[in-house]
Amino acid sequence: MKPAFATLLLVCLILSSSMFEISLAGYEGFCSPKCAMRCSKAGMRDRCLKFCGICCSKCKCVPSGTYGNKHECPCYRDMKNSKGKPKCP
Repeated sequence: MKPAFATLLLVCLILSSSMFEISLAGYEGFCSPKCAMRCSKAGMRDRCLKFCGICCSKCKCVPSGTYGNKHECPCYRDMKNSKGKPKCP
């Protein structure tokens, strides 16, 4: 009985991890173009894309435009860095 349970648990774990990767890939596909638009006029584009990607993956949204409009995504707007300043571009 124990080997069958262990096998079942292992199969469930593998299936759930593959589903998690698929769902992350979906958000990556969602976040990349949105962050590219958001950071298109940024002076430090690489840095902007990095933090926008982090914020988008956590919040599942990116405000429209290249600046401002953070009221469209409260999670994105309210995320702060360790110094208490806005984390998301």
